[in-house]
Amino acid sequence: MVSKLNGLSTDTENEQHSPFSVTQLHSRYQPQIEADRYIEALNLRRDIDYFILIEPGLGYLIPALRQFRPESKIVVLHADNYFRVTADRYPDIPVWLPDSGIGVQEFLEEQIPEAASARIIEWRPSIRAYGDRCLELVRESTEFIKRSEASRRTGAVFGGRWARNFFRNLALVNRTVLYRTMDMPIVITGSGPSLEAALPQILAARKSVFVLAASSSLPALAAGGITPDMVISTDGGGWALLHLHACFRGERTPPLLACSLSAAIPSQCAALPLLPLNDGTVWQSMALQSIGIPSALVPQRGTVTASALELALALSSGSIFLAGMDLGIPDIRSHARPYGFDHLFYGAASRLRPVYSQHFIRSRAIKAGGSHDVYAAWFKNRIASSPARIFSIGGNHAVLGNSLPRMNLTEDEGEHKVSGCFKIMTLNDSPAERRSHAAETLIAALGNPQYAAVLSGELSPLLFPSNPQVPPEEIAETLRNITRRKCG
Repeated sequence: MVSKLNGLSTDTENEQHSPFSVTQLHSRYQPQIEADRYIEALNLRRDIDYFILIEPGLGYLIPALRQFRPESKIVVLHADNYFRVTADRYPDIPVWLPDSGIGVQEFLEEQIPEAASARIIEWRPSIRAYGDRCLELVRESTEFIKRSEASRRTGAVFGGRWARNFFRNLALVNRTVLYRTMDMPIVITGSGPSLEAALPQILAARKSVFVLAASSSLPALAAGGITPDMVISTDGGGWALLHLHACFRGERTPPLLACSLSAAIPSQCAALPLLPLNDGTVWQSMALQSIGIPSALVPQRGTVTASALELALALSSGSIFLAGMDLGIPDIRSHARPYGFDHLFYGAASRLRPVYSQHFIRSRAIKAGGSHDVYAAWFKNRIASSPARIFSIGGNHAVLGNSLPRMNLTEDEGEHKVSGCFKIMTLNDSPAERRSHAAETLIAALGNPQYAAVLSGELSPLLFPSNPQVPPEEIAETLRNITRRKCG
């Protein structure tokens, strides 16, 4: 049995997965004019960098978009593998198909830069034909755009600070950590209120697990008698320093520190072995490679627990256990107790402003921000891509607690070895030399047509959020000014 659509035929097997026998996706006579009118009617803004086409069928939307918005780029998501024939027509267009072997959001992350704006365009006949399959593509694309927009808003506020932190931290890195994949189970601890209930279980299994702690969870872990093996920090704000100060309290050996080089870390960290986290941007990769600093590739995720999950999947082939990841506020408590900012609440408490009132006001502000929903959506999709490896302990967010199997940590009684999986490397050049060499490498690349466009596209939104179209020469001068500043 063979059916035809606009001159293209499908065999019986493909027809079983396509709706062509019951509805048409395009006009029988003038499909290109139909697509042109559809795009014209949308009255698209000119400041959109990328358009995400949801099941454009035979692709008539692509030349229509190129005609009306030639300055924008196009990414295509198909609901049916049949439309591989469309992908062959436009080899320069990134295309996702159901059998691509990669998640939709992961594909979009690879194709659309974080600083770029994006808009979804659905081909309405495809939604009628494919129903939930197209709606799921719309949902995933919407979640990706929300997360990207949140990252851009954060970058607009903190971009300059991130860049300054990066070059400052290059001067703090004296010893770096090289790692090879181990088989030991990893427990990732966030600082959500549910961490308190999980602490006894983590402590009971302490000898057989590797504890990777978000820096904000350190006070609660210490109160539960747990010293983590590694602490991770990705926050660029100055308040993050309060969390990391806990690494240096007491007589215990400080743990390894995994940190984004754009994060705010205290000067005491110069004494710790650091595992730098490279967010995968060209400018960071180029700078680190130029001075020979090894790093772990962990993209920016907006929340430290998401970065911790990516790092854990790279560090170990064993099971990953999540604890203290509430991704929400069940009452008025936003974090496990004790918490690094507790003293701020108690220090400001008075008869007219009790601690409980302060917690209530803070919890309402966090809920209104909506960031927890964005992070929960990311975890849901990331966990789906790594089935049977990730488990929930304690009372995590419903996305984690209801979707993940629960496992008692004490059930894993096997012996795992960490020794030999981490190697400490001492850097020989001076801090000033590292900063200067990294900056000069970027400045030279900005003058090279091969790299100028991509580096400008990454650095302009960070250094000039109100005017992202800054010439490479001005970006280069700003980098020189940053590296001239005294470290400290």
